[in-house]
Amino acid sequence: MGKSDFLTPKAIANRIKSKGLQKLRWYCQMCQKQCRDENGFKCHCMSESHQRQLLLASENPDQFMDYFSDEFRTEFLELLSRRFGTKRVHNNIVYNEYIGHREHIHMNATQWETLTDFTKWLGREGFCKVDETPKGWYIQYIDRDPETIRRQQELEKKKKQDLDDEEKTAKFIEEQVKRGMEAKAIETPVFTELSRESEEEKVTFNLNKGASTSGAAAAGSSLSNNALKSVPVAVKRKDTSQSQVKEKKKKCALEEIMEMEEQKKKTERTDNWLLPDIIVKIITRRLGEKYYKKKALIKEVINKYTAIVKLIDSGDKLKLDQTHLETVIPAPGKRVIVLNGGYKGNFGIMDSIDEKSFSATIVIDSGPLKGRKLDGIPYEDITKVP
Repeated sequence: MGKSDFLTPKAIANRIKSKGLQKLRWYCQMCQKQCRDENGFKCHCMSESHQRQLLLASENPDQFMDYFSDEFRTEFLELLSRRFGTKRVHNNIVYNEYIGHREHIHMNATQWETLTDFTKWLGREGFCKVDETPKGWYIQYIDRDPETIRRQQELEKKKKQDLDDEEKTAKFIEEQVKRGMEAKAIETPVFTELSRESEEEKVTFNLNKGASTSGAAAAGSSLSNNALKSVPVAVKRKDTSQSQVKEKKKKCALEEIMEMEEQKKKTERTDNWLLPDIIVKIITRRLGEKYYKKKALIKEVINKYTAIVKLIDSGDKLKLDQTHLETVIPAPGKRVIVLNGGYKGNFGIMDSIDEKSFSATIVIDSGPLKGRKLDGIPYEDITKVP
């Protein structure tokens, strides 16, 4: 049996080595060839095909780097969206699963030197939500597929419709119960004091049949007179009491409806808050200290989450994601606009600021709700307008 036979120990060892991952330093990204050891990598670097590939790359190195960077970004985001969806996950976990594929694009061939730089870039470009913790960087994929957004809107609409149907059914049952209680309510009798019309009148009793009938008739007539006199008083009292009860019930129903509408308005929130012609503040340091903490005016909103802003001081125009912006809270007496919730789009005047709860109180000054005072509006739901 020769040395290169199929079942020799050396041939079996070579086949085992060829499977699985190999060392990154023995991988040539330009030729997309993985070598098993240092000697094989050295021989590959001296080969004619490798030298020819290097000459092609030296003519336009940016083209090759952009190609590898795009491939790395596309495959990384495809794995993140397919494997984890929109869940928050550590970036190193995703990267370890990505490099588990043997034919993956290596990061040393891209424009990013480290995984941290790539993670920060994803946050700046708006592909993911990025946050830094003591345990490292965490990323969360932002799914902006139109089909997914449409499906989410349909689910929210269906959920809201189901809630409305439940509320209507509960209200109908409550009205039926109230009507049944009113129908079964027992009227409380009103007792009046019996009194003689004249003190000279005498009450006589006779055991004879005729006398008893006359006496009974007289007594009946006197009782009927007293009863007739007392009836209008009882009716009047009943009417007044019923009218008061009905007014109270109407007031309670109106108050309940208003409270339900207020509650609905508080729960109607969206994840996008950008609006044209509002003043915002830039909070990202990626653009340099020149633009950090500078105030700007939003000129245009693109796809709900991206805005073209114009700096108030210098007049420079920038394209930023809403995660890189925050609202501006003016001094009391200045004009603001509501950006989120049931009162979204209403203008108002800043009344007071509660720094402990990070909220403010405003008074709406336009529209059908003019004059209404809103308490406890969070800072992120209002901003200054020019």
